[in-house]
Amino acid sequence: MEKILMKGNEAIAEAAITAGCRYFFGYPITPQTEVAAYMAKRLPKIGGTYLQAESEIAAINMVIGAAAAGVRVMTSSSSPGISLKSEGISYLSGCDLPAVIVNIQRGGPGLGGIQPSQSDYFQATRGSGHGDYHLIVLAPNNIQEIVNLTRKAFDLADKYRVGVMILGDGVLGQMMEPVIMDECPKTELPPKDWALTGAKGARGKNIVNSLYLDPEELQRRNFERFDKYAEIAKTETLFEKYKTDDADIVLVAYGAPSRICKNAINTARAKGIKVGLFRPITLYPFPKQELAELALSTRVFISVEMSMGQMVDDVRLATECRRPVSVCARTGGVIHTPENILDAIEKEAANFRGVI
Repeated sequence: MEKILMKGNEAIAEAAITAGCRYFFGYPITPQTEVAAYMAKRLPKIGGTYLQAESEIAAINMVIGAAAAGVRVMTSSSSPGISLKSEGISYLSGCDLPAVIVNIQRGGPGLGGIQPSQSDYFQATRGSGHGDYHLIVLAPNNIQEIVNLTRKAFDLADKYRVGVMILGDGVLGQMMEPVIMDECPKTELPPKDWALTGAKGARGKNIVNSLYLDPEELQRRNFERFDKYAEIAKTETLFEKYKTDDADIVLVAYGAPSRICKNAINTARAKGIKVGLFRPITLYPFPKQELAELALSTRVFISVEMSMGQMVDDVRLATECRRPVSVCARTGGVIHTPENILDAIEKEAANFRGVI
């Protein structure tokens, strides 16, 4: 297959189209606006629907309506825009509807800035709206993986009737790399006998609803939902390991910083420091078991994040605090360099120099 040079945001949009997405509702915000702009050009030409809503709140509610009708639908935004969508995401989850939500993160809190960030980790993995629910959260670190995970996101959403978030950052959204785009777009999608397609006297009525006034019924549905999340954790968790077999220090990073980590690791190894990388690709469910196994052999973990430290909590929980976990943080739109990551590695190595 021929490789095409694409920007990350545009790759997300084209991958969604090849996955069978024909409905997009959104609102412009930097640094993800190209997702919507690309959809605005492409969807009308292939019989799809693009609509720029009057607000992020309106956009997510349009997503709920389209998802309830059984079509593949996507919305995208960036950090403060996702905050505005949070109530609708909770309703979407309470209705057990499949949809894909893209967040190309920018610095915060508040309006913050338009530079890359990873400070929405809590928002994405904990369920930003009210109530007991989760989204599947996928974190690519290159443009080809953006394509692959976007297509996978729609399949996961339909398979489990959940919302799936693609969590990227301004680096991935704006950078360009060659990708292979699937030349065989999906035309046959899985049946959805629960969807609101009109009974036409041929079946009983379907109801999509998130309101349960009977507390026992709501509890039952929440228990069922979390049973589903447990099944997802068993079967859908994704991660990458790089030079961890003999590592005394393991960096934990996702997205763009994980790429920078590999440069720092190679430099550290040339200096005789045994370092590796553990990259969670599913941030929810987090690959707890695999990281816990690394805690049996490594000495220390460093969580490398473009935030003040959010994923670090999951690293500590996964390793059950058996090993020290520190944070190498950049925030506000500042991006890591190999040098500052190497500095963090060397500081940790100095703590046990002479012991190794």
